[in-house]
Amino acid sequence: MSPIDGISGISSAELLKQKSAVESSGGEDFAQHLKSAISDVNDLQKKSEKALGDMATGQVKDLHQAALAIGKAETSMKLMLEIRNKALSAYKELGRTQL
Repeated sequence: MSPIDGISGISSAELLKQKSAVESSGGEDFAQHLKSAISDVNDLQKKSEKALGDMATGQVKDLHQAALAIGKAETSMKLMLEIRNKALSAYKELGRTQL
């Protein structure tokens, strides 16, 4: 008996049940998490821009805190770009998959 003989097929009804379960539970949650993450990155970018403006005008109260805000914004933007690149790469790979 070869290893392939032990594999049973899956019916289309079972696939449809799995698809509906995934669509009803995960899609909206993922979209909400993505929106939240983008909003967080945007907030960090705004704080960074304010810190840079304060540094340029000499109104900065704590230089260390301003540098931390800029560093956090830079790191979060790099992470968001990497996540975007990985998602696009996965999407393109799915597009190349033949059924």
